[in-house]
This record gives sequence, C-alpha cells and structure tokens, in this order.
Amino acid sequence: MEKLIVRGGHRLHGTVRVSGAKNAVLPIIAASVLGTEGSKIAEVPELEDVSTICKVLECLGIRVDRSEPHVLKIDSRNITGWEAPYDLVSTMRASFLVMGSLLARVGRAKISLPGGCAIGTRPIDIHLKGFEALGATIKQSHGSVEALAPNGLTGTTIYLDFPSVGATENLMMAASMAKGTTIVENAAQEPEIVDLANYINVMGGKVRGAGTTAIRIDGVKSMPGGEHMVIPDRIEAGTFMVAGAMTQGDIKVENVLCEHLKPLIAKLREAGCIVEEGINDVHVVGPRELKPITIKTMPYPGFPTDMQAQVMAMMCIAKGQSSVLETVFENRFMHVDELLRMGANIKTSGGRAALIEGVPKLYGCQVRATDLRAGAAMVLAGLVADGTTEITDIYHIDRGYENLVSKFTKLGADISRVG
Repeated sequence: MEKLIVRGGHRLHGTVRVSGAKNAVLPIIAASVLGTEGSKIAEVPELEDVSTICKVLECLGIRVDRSEPHVLKIDSRNITGWEAPYDLVSTMRASFLVMGSLLARVGRAKISLPGGCAIGTRPIDIHLKGFEALGATIKQSHGSVEALAPNGLTGTTIYLDFPSVGATENLMMAASMAKGTTIVENAAQEPEIVDLANYINVMGGKVRGAGTTAIRIDGVKSMPGGEHMVIPDRIEAGTFMVAGAMTQGDIKVENVLCEHLKPLIAKLREAGCIVEEGINDVHVVGPRELKPITIKTMPYPGFPTDMQAQVMAMMCIAKGQSSVLETVFENRFMHVDELLRMGANIKTSGGRAALIEGVPKLYGCQVRATDLRAGAAMVLAGLVADGTTEITDIYHIDRGYENLVSKFTKLGADISRVG
C-alpha cells in the first residue's frame, strides 16, 4: 500500500503552479455529453477523479482522447448507452452529474447511487426534485436512480432548498436543451458554476446569471460543442498558501484567480501573514508566530468547506485559541482524531464546532488520509511536525491533487511517496 513520508521542519520557499480545478473540470466533462459534434478541454488536471468520469463517458459510447497532456478531446457524436455503472459512481459522486446531460441529450439516464468521500450525506433529492420539475419521471430501486423524459424536458422555475453546487450544475445541464426557459433560484454561486456556464455557452447553450442566486437557462434544440480552458483550482492554491503560512515560508502560487480566494486571503492576513495579490498569482509570507483565527464555513462566497481541514491544521500551531464552525457538511471533522495523534489540542462539539488551542509543536507519527481534504491537512501538519509523519490511505489525496509530491518538493519540503 502506497503512503507519503513527510519529514518536518523545512521552510517552504519558491514558486508553484496550480493545476486546473478538479471541481470545475468534472461537471464540464459531464456536460460534454450535450455536444452533438465534440469538444476540446484544456488545463485538465491528471487526477483519479478525471479518469473515473472519463470512464463513465466511455461507458456511454463517447470517445475520450487523452493523448495530449492536460487536454481532453471528446467525441460525443454517438451515444450508445444511458447507464453509469456502480463500480464507477460508487467511487466518485461527481459521476451523478451525467444524469442532467443524459436527460437533455437522450431523454433517459440510469445512475447508481453515488459514493465518494465520506464527509456527510450530501443527499441527491435536490437534484431529483429539480428533474421532476422539468418534467422527468424518476424511479428509484435497488441502489440506482432512473430518470425518463422521452418527450424532452420543459423549462420552469426551480427553487433549490439549499444552494447545492451539484444540483445547480445538474439542472443547468438538463435545462440547457429543455423547451422554453428555466430559472434556477437560490442557485449555488461558486466559480465552478460560472465555469460550467461558460462551457455550456461555448458549446452553443444559453445560460445567463451564473455566479448569482438566479440562473436563467434558455433551452436550445442542439449544442455542437466547443473549446474551453478550465479555471485554476482555488482549493489547491489555498492548500499551498496555508503551507506557506505554516512553515514561515515565502512562496508564490501561480495560475491563481485571487477573486476566488477572498475569504482565505482575509483569514491568512488575520493570522499574521503577508499576502500580495497579483493578476495571475498570489505571494504569501508566513509569520514567525501565527495568530489564532475563527472561521465559519459557508457556501460561496463564504469560507470554503474544502479549506476547513487545512486551516485547522494551521490553527493547531497558532498561539492562542482558534475556532471552527462547519455549516456545510455534518461529518467533516474526521481529521481531528489524526491531528490529535500528532499532539494537537482540539475539542469538538456536536460534530459541527471545534475549539483549537495552539500547541508549540506537533509530532510526526502514522496518520490516515480519511478523506481528500483531510489528507491535505495531514501533509500540512507533517510539514511542521517534529520528526517523520507517515500518511496512509493516500488514494484520497490522489483524487484532488496533481503531482503533490513533486510540487511540494520543488518548494523545499522533504516529502516522498513509497510503497
């Protein structure tokens, strides 16, 4: 079994380039099902999740060419299937996003109930209620969901009970070829939503208002396809920024849109960091002593839940008491037990709140990557720990970070992959 070995105590410095956004590219690949001719997508990160959703497309009869690094050429002219198999969907929830595009393109989709990181229930009922509002018939049985719309979908107004990113994306895709106009209210506002809307529009769709709470989709009869470049990964960028802060580092993170990182930048400055925002980069200088901070995770433009674990690792070595309130997922403190093993002082309450009393030092030991972002937090903790940290279950980390070892090594970290 592969694992990461991190030897702490090295100050990070230098420049690192962020890959394309995992959370943007997955729905974009799913939306490629809509194209009657095919598409080309650039800045595609080479990740396990990308491989998984490409396999889902291939199960539908779509050809995916990955011969060029960080580029996908998708031939979606012929769709021969409409079912995403359990062995793929069970490993990654984003596979469920093909339901909206399949419904729009062929009027039928059958998807196994999704899996992925065990960070909460993340119910799909919001997706299904939206599909029903558009006129689809939903059948659930034996661990799968089937949606039928043999006569096509019809535009309507849909109010989301929660601004779910996945539901917003799925409904945008489904509505893109519905008859008439669809308005999604209380929509998610994440940058990845905007990127998907831009891609749909390049393909020939008509989406307006992405990035606001009300998205308008005017249905079109067909969408040929197009070329698109994926936005930078704000969570990967944030992970490196926190690493710089924790190690008293001096690093420049390139291929960054600072507009997407405002909550994190504010909190890093509050913790005592120097943060200089560039047009396509951000420069972070960590302080000799981190100050305690308070964060509350919220849907965008609030503080991202995907940065909570990494920032908690930083809080563990800040001087004083920090706090976290997790409002997005109900099971996102699985990294706490691992940080406690390293000597952190954390008290949790109700699975949603945590008080972190900073300690002078963390200590290397064997820990698990319990989920994707928790795995990143273990790496960050290992960078400042006394001794060696051994991280297992790193397949979670591989789902979201491209070339993590080489990127950290270039910044001066002592990190290696073994096994």
